[in-house]
Amino acid sequence: MLTIRTPHYLDHAATTPMRQSALAAYIEAAASVGNASSLHGAGRHARRRLEEARESLAAHLGCRPSEVVFTSGGTESDNLAVLGQAAASSGDVVAVGATEHHSVLDSAAHLATPRGGGMDVRLLPVDRCGAVAPASVRGIVDEVGGRLALVAVMLGNNEIGTLSDVAGVAAAATAAGAAVHTDAVQAVGHIPVDFGALGVTSLSLSAHKFGGPLGVGALIIDRGAACLPVGFGGGQERDLRSGSVDVPGVVAMAAALDEAVRDMEAEATRLERLRDRLVAGVLAAVPDAVPNGGGPRLPGIANLTFPGCSGESLILLLDAAGIECSTGSACTAGVAEPSHVLLALGAGDAAARSSLRLSLGHTTTEDDVDAAIAALAPAAERARVAGLGLIGTGVTTS
Repeated sequence: MLTIRTPHYLDHAATTPMRQSALAAYIEAAASVGNASSLHGAGRHARRRLEEARESLAAHLGCRPSEVVFTSGGTESDNLAVLGQAAASSGDVVAVGATEHHSVLDSAAHLATPRGGGMDVRLLPVDRCGAVAPASVRGIVDEVGGRLALVAVMLGNNEIGTLSDVAGVAAAATAAGAAVHTDAVQAVGHIPVDFGALGVTSLSLSAHKFGGPLGVGALIIDRGAACLPVGFGGGQERDLRSGSVDVPGVVAMAAALDEAVRDMEAEATRLERLRDRLVAGVLAAVPDAVPNGGGPRLPGIANLTFPGCSGESLILLLDAAGIECSTGSACTAGVAEPSHVLLALGAGDAAARSSLRLSLGHTTTEDDVDAAIAALAPAAERARVAGLGLIGTGVTTS
């Protein structure tokens, strides 16, 4: 029987709690008045704080401070990178990974429309683990040559955690003169990320994924990259992202990344151990559960399919038991869709609707993991019974 428990938060890939260092930095910066674009003393003080944060982020990410463009988060960064670099290119072919975040996929879909320029958009296939191979990019280069405008491949997948060989992808694409964007939103703060070593022209990150505040992020973009703005105004941030910069948010983001990078190696080891314990425990409790993804991957993301269960039913049952996690599917306007990531891995529609993502972070404990393991077997049993009871009624649970 499922009982109400104190919530155990296992949805860090959606957002992770703010670190105390980031919260303190935010409060301190927010207590000072000043627009970083103003010329008076308060404005200059805000500008100094802004540039110090920019330098700190650049040092951790292997880029120059002038390559850091502050944004409202990962979605805006991805939109600007994809739409802006494609629009600035003379090429007409855009290639994106089939398992990209919707901020990249939907931007690419817009480019394929008449209003977006009618570009030729290609989906790059993934292997059974969910990684994009550089060979698939080389294949497109061989076919279209200099027509290739942009390639976008995420560093670490947000649903299954799989890491792709972005450096290999970048080498193949830049040889043809194409821009290369990587969505590193899930990776930054959790694994080493070096912009220069990756060889990409742009990289996105979001503060709330590594313990900073919601609503602030950055696009790292090479100074020589051709990119047109998608919004207009005061010309802040290299004229790529106009608007008054959120100085307290940026300062807090830098503080969060400082702490995340300082503890990264030990924390990755801790989270990998907890993730493996979680997966092993779930498989022992629910023997027909199927882990998704594999190969090199982010330390804190586990994704499993529970045959015969609706992912949404599992979420509600687990929530009632005090376990907070998410499905692998996107929910738009209240309509649940099968996970495009799992579909790209070759899963059927039913399996793609039956997955859970359990993601761990800096506040996760062994107690959280053990609670999830204990709750999943009864939740899966009840979800299956509910699903069987609706067969033949015309009602679905997904």
